[in-house]
Amino acid sequence: MIAARHAGHLAPQALHDLVFDFEEHVMPSLGSLVTDKPELELAFATSGSWCAQTVQINGVMMVTREQLLHDEALSDLPVGSLILVTSTSPFRLQSRTMAVLGLLLQRMRREGVVGLVMRVAPGARHPYPPDLVDQAARLGVALLTTSAPVERWVGVHEEIQRSRLVLAERRASQLSSLVQELPAQLADARAMQRIADWVAQALSCQVLVSEPARVLAAAPATAAEQLAQAIIRQSVDGKRPGTFSGPHTQLISLSPASAADTVLAVARRSPFDEADLRLLRHAAKLLGLVDQAHREYRAASDASHAARTAAFELLLDGEVDKARRVMANLAPGLLETETARVFVVETLQARRDLAVRRCSASVGQQALVVPDTRDERRVLVVHPIRSDEDTGAEVSAELTRLVSALGRPSSLGGSGVYSMPLLADALHEAITAQRFAASQPDSVALSVHGSDLVGLLPQAEAQDWALRLLHPLMRDEPQWESMRETLPTALAYPYTVAARRLSLHRNTVMRRASRAAGLLRMDFASISDRIAVALAMELVTQREVSASPRLTGSEPPSLARLLAAPQVHAWAQTLVRPIQTDRRDLLSTALAWLTFDTHVEPAARALGLSEVTVRSHLRAVESYMQRDLATLAGVRDLQFSLHVVTGRPDLRADQRGLSVVAC
Repeated sequence: MIAARHAGHLAPQALHDLVFDFEEHVMPSLGSLVTDKPELELAFATSGSWCAQTVQINGVMMVTREQLLHDEALSDLPVGSLILVTSTSPFRLQSRTMAVLGLLLQRMRREGVVGLVMRVAPGARHPYPPDLVDQAARLGVALLTTSAPVERWVGVHEEIQRSRLVLAERRASQLSSLVQELPAQLADARAMQRIADWVAQALSCQVLVSEPARVLAAAPATAAEQLAQAIIRQSVDGKRPGTFSGPHTQLISLSPASAADTVLAVARRSPFDEADLRLLRHAAKLLGLVDQAHREYRAASDASHAARTAAFELLLDGEVDKARRVMANLAPGLLETETARVFVVETLQARRDLAVRRCSASVGQQALVVPDTRDERRVLVVHPIRSDEDTGAEVSAELTRLVSALGRPSSLGGSGVYSMPLLADALHEAITAQRFAASQPDSVALSVHGSDLVGLLPQAEAQDWALRLLHPLMRDEPQWESMRETLPTALAYPYTVAARRLSLHRNTVMRRASRAAGLLRMDFASISDRIAVALAMELVTQREVSASPRLTGSEPPSLARLLAAPQVHAWAQTLVRPIQTDRRDLLSTALAWLTFDTHVEPAARALGLSEVTVRSHLRAVESYMQRDLATLAGVRDLQFSLHVVTGRPDLRADQRGLSVVAC
């Protein structure tokens, strides 16, 4: 049985046993009664009766010659039965006898009796006159003879009845099993394949469910090749499914009423009997229902997808109220918040549909998930934030797990919390974060504001720059060890605080910092110099490098060149853009504050503002950038982002550092 070896979905074992037992328990027919029971010595009266061999019989009715001629005990002729005349005496071919037999044949035709069997002596010719044979042929009633004793026919009727009962129970079990293959959900993409596997196994055949442009299910997988010719022939001949059947092949339309092109095609080596065809028709109805459900689900899904995409586009255009009205029926209350975060998932184009389905399944109740119409690799997610305590951590954690499951080169970027009318800015930040994420070990960057500048720099060039800058400190190993321990903290904090953190005397910290500034020809009173040296120390101490590096004679990298990297430019734009949108001139305040080495008083005098105003501006800058300007790292990000975007302030450390190496 071909299908039993290849079917991907096995039926229950009881059904499996019934299917294999079916070969031994077929519905009796005139032909099988002749061949399978030779002891009955049954034969067709004429050679032209071969066409009646496939006619099924439901039982045997035994009558005597006298009962036959006098119409006794023949008041009820069971449909599908075979009448056996038990007497062997020959008929007298009188006109009355011929008339009775002729009327009997007509009645047998009307009531569905399949044949008449006369007992004859061994070796004798059949007793049917030519006129009666011709009449039987016209009526489609088989005429047979038997030379077996009556005793051999005893029990045949009961055996046929038992066989019919077994087959009826088997068909009921098959239909019950078939119904169980119906999907629990309309979106079950495997439903058709499971039904095709079941039909292939139940009927020991090859099964193909197809549309003109694609195969929907095949059992086994090679069935498409085997059945292609039958489907092509049907198309060429112009015959509708259901009207064509080649040798042991059946084509059935799944939706004949709607003129759909979906077809069930089956084939096997042995012919299909009527019971097989009935089972196929039932399977076709179920497949038709599944096909219709899939079509309706796709239509509804497409409509939902279009509505969600429209809502997302409206959000980008700042049309929040319209977006809420679009989503009112699909997801009531989803967009009824004042703020939201945006996430961007990027994966291979071939995996995007999978990513959309998984995103929808995992966060679709909490967020708006749409494929990006501008980029076939991206999935966009809007997560409404419902309270000040809600940071979107649950959704971001789910998306992080999803990206991890998708594997590389998939990545995830996220934005900060934005007001609903500013989701276009949130999307821009999320896209930028996703670009950063592609270079991160975990492929995740949940916010540009949270992205670390050191990780965005071109690492090889950054290391070269840092080693060149710090070379005077690294030439002596003991000196480098003390500098490595002290300098990062001394640059980031006042010396008194640094000494307390390092458990050193304040004078020791001052002496080491002064010596480092002298060797590097830097002025640690300058915020620009402190930032440059602190960055170099972070780059070198984050990676284990040789204390005595071998410097090449190639053109040395500069800090400006490091900051010119595209990813750094995108990072800087994201940090500075909200500052630029403020009606106050926050940029001028920040630049003046940096120019005066983070001292508020001279910056206020230069700007003609009060110190309170300058501090208010700086607090606003902190809020926009999400950086703490009381830390050296926060000031560094402000200085570098302003330099990248505006060209100011100047990076004076480049010239100072390179002059040290030249010496």
